[in-house]
Amino acid sequence: ARRGQRAIAGGRRRVRRALYMAAVAAIRTKQRFAATYTAMRANGKPPKVALVAIARKLVTVANAVLRDRTPFKNATA
Repeated sequence: ARRGQRAIAGGRRRVRRALYMAAVAAIRTKQRFAATYTAMRANGKPPKVALVAIARKLVTVANAVLRDRTPFKNATA
């Protein structure tokens, strides 16, 4: 069995990098995402795991905004 840290190599590199940077910016500027990140870190998750979770959350929110054709609302929780 493999052990140690893993690297993501699948998917489109440009999209992956853009999502990573968007997640970093969201944690710094949007309370909604910062609260999730700090809660995950407080529960013992490694920083990169919490960051990737925020990136996935960004994709979910972006899809919902596009689906509903409504502007993003930075509501907490």
